[in-house]
Amino acid sequence: MIPAKKLVMIPGPVPVSLSVLQKLGSEVKAHTDPEFVAEFQSLLSELRSITNCDGIAFLVAGSGTMGMEMAIANIADEKDKVLVCSNGHFGDRYISICRNRGLDITTMEAEWGKSVTPEEVDRELSKGGYTVAVMTHVETSTGVELHLEKMAEMMKERHPDVLFVVDGVAAGGGVKADMAWGIDVYFTCTQKAFCCVPGMAIVWAGQRALKKREELKSIRESYVDYARWIPVMTDTKKYWGTPAVNNISALKESVRIMLEEGLEERYRRHRNHAALIVEAMAALGFRTLAEDDLRSPTLSIFLYPENMPVEDLSFRESCADEGALLAACLGEYAGKGFRMGHMGNIDKHMLISAIAAIERAAISCGLDVKPGAALAVMQLGLAGK
Repeated sequence: MIPAKKLVMIPGPVPVSLSVLQKLGSEVKAHTDPEFVAEFQSLLSELRSITNCDGIAFLVAGSGTMGMEMAIANIADEKDKVLVCSNGHFGDRYISICRNRGLDITTMEAEWGKSVTPEEVDRELSKGGYTVAVMTHVETSTGVELHLEKMAEMMKERHPDVLFVVDGVAAGGGVKADMAWGIDVYFTCTQKAFCCVPGMAIVWAGQRALKKREELKSIRESYVDYARWIPVMTDTKKYWGTPAVNNISALKESVRIMLEEGLEERYRRHRNHAALIVEAMAALGFRTLAEDDLRSPTLSIFLYPENMPVEDLSFRESCADEGALLAACLGEYAGKGFRMGHMGNIDKHMLISAIAAIERAAISCGLDVKPGAALAVMQLGLAGK
């Protein structure tokens, strides 16, 4: 039997367009090459426009976790009082990062599958003394989307002196984020909805965040220090650390694809595809961990039916054999379901193939499902019926 081609349907890395991979595999240029310098400068301008950033877009080699550290290190020290809101595993990671920095933090933790609300955050911040609030746009462990625009509007109206930091690792490029709403720092990484390869973090810092960095005078960190990178990000002929030349060229191509599609269309597509996938999986007996009005457009956590005849690993291995790689759940939901990414440049053929693979695995594992049930939902939905 010819082995099935495996679609990477985890919450990142995601399948990458061929033209992006070709840029990644192109001949290495010097970071001082005028052609690369211009390409890098153009990309930074495009990145600023994507989030409507009035400050600087930092594009630095490293993971999303490095982006988390870069975002907080430049705007908070031991004198700052920080509210860190968690909707799951990666919100908890931010709590750990802030504690390790010795920050004066208060935590607000939502039940998995739910989200902190503007009303709850408002009540806490109204106690006074806070200078920074940190939240997660899309929580990778739960598939929960924060109602970011409403939260940002509340922050801007009720707590204008509090800097608002948003972890957009699992959202950026697939869910709208406009810093003019009242966001001071937003960050993501390249291997998720930006549909590029792993290796870089993008941190957008608005004017208020840049001013706060100036007021701090110095910070303990070197590599993630805004002050080290500002000269490079404003004039890419300058040098601090060697940029990831090929990754930058690949991201430039990925951003070209995004802008060609149109950002509003891209955000709409993500929501439409997510809704179809949830409906298709429901036809197989799976339900989402996230509450209905909090479901993320970029990834979903599907919980197994109560009568699941096989263990989690066996089911995910069967899905892989059929051609769809899925991720394990985290925390208390480990073994109770799987995480599925549906972000980036995933087209109709990929969606149909992924759902077909999951449906075949469900049948082979003994789930009582009607063959074609999930596929019918996808086919009709993608056909606009």
